Amino acid sequence: MNPRTRMLAGIIVLVVVIAGGALWYFANLRSMASEYNPQIKPADFTTNITNKYFALPAGKKMTYESTDLRGITERIEIEILNESKVIEDVETAIYLDKVYSNGQLVEETRDYLAQHKNGDVWYFGEDVNNFFNGNLLNHSGSFIHGKDGAKAGIWMKAEQRVGDSYRQEYYLGQAEDMRDTLATGLTVSTKSGKYTDCVKVYDWTPLEKNSREHKYYCPKVSSLVLIEDLETGQRSELTNLVLP
Repeated sequence: MNPRTRMLAGIIVLVVVIAGGALWYFANLRSMASEYNPQIKPADFTTNITNKYFALPAGKKMTYESTDLRGITERIEIEILNESKVIEDVETAIYLDKVYSNGQLVEETRDYLAQHKNGDVWYFGEDVNNFFNGNLLNHSGSFIHGKDGAKAGIWMKAEQRVGDSYRQEYYLGQAEDMRDTLATGLTVSTKSGKYTDCVKVYDWTPLEKNSREHKYYCPKVSSLVLIEDLETGQRSELTNLVLP
């Protein structure tokens, strides 16, 4: 076989291998989508979210602040609205999340949450507005349980067990956030104070390799108190909490 023929044969083999890998990948995605099928009974859910680590009474407000290595400040403002949204016959509470970069709004999200009778807080979707230079850019990241194959997931479990891993959401190729429980009974210190009996979780998604965070939820305030970005090292801390 002459060198040119050998090279052509090699290219053909490479193309076949890549095509086969792509077919396996997409077939595997379809398989995962069919395997994950949470059974949702509307009567089992309530908007009265009292989870030890993540209580969400209407009127609760939380503010988180951080500064990255470039000096860019980020502020996250969260408010639990006194209204609800029905999704597939489940009434959900609305968790309004606004993200500001150097004082400019870059994202506004309405997350839809409800608590199962076992205490787990479920995530039924989100409506996302992404902004650039003050103008609405797109709605990337939005999903609603039951629409276009999207499925609800668990935001926060009532019982924290090290080693647990679960889906927070599932919208194939669009929203596939995962959460792993890493540790319990931790003490966490921030500028706002010291918190005990906290749980540490690892949030990640197969859709974005650079999106990896450690988060700490503490029963003293029934809230998230600290976010650590594992890519940048940036820390976002709870700086203000208003209870109704």
